[in-house]
Amino acid sequence: MPAPNLFLIGVRDVESATAFYSDLFEIEPTFISPHYVAFEVAPGVLFALWTGYSDHAVPGTPRTSEVGLMVPGAATAIDEIFTSWASKGVRVLEEPHEAVFGRTFVIADPDGNLIRVSPVD
Repeated sequence: MPAPNLFLIGVRDVESATAFYSDLFEIEPTFISPHYVAFEVAPGVLFALWTGYSDHAVPGTPRTSEVGLMVPGAATAIDEIFTSWASKGVRVLEEPHEAVFGRTFVIADPDGNLIRVSPVD
């Protein structure tokens, strides 16, 4: 059975969202169109931004899913990412803390999409 290979995030403005994610994750898009931008995050796996949900990509709308960045190494690696991202002025929703799966924090992109950093499972 094939595994999921496209992770799609709804945004209001694909250009500003592209700039945000390019800076945050230090990656460049592999495909750009006026309403859809894709980043190849692993061979054959895309993280994409799409304006097709722009009516619902409102910062105040509660979210029940998250973009995840699992970080190898000690908990201090997560704190270092938090410090780096906080210096960029991201909106912090949860400061670094210990959860059942280890050290974690959550920020939001300009459209309110959640981004969690945590240790590798």
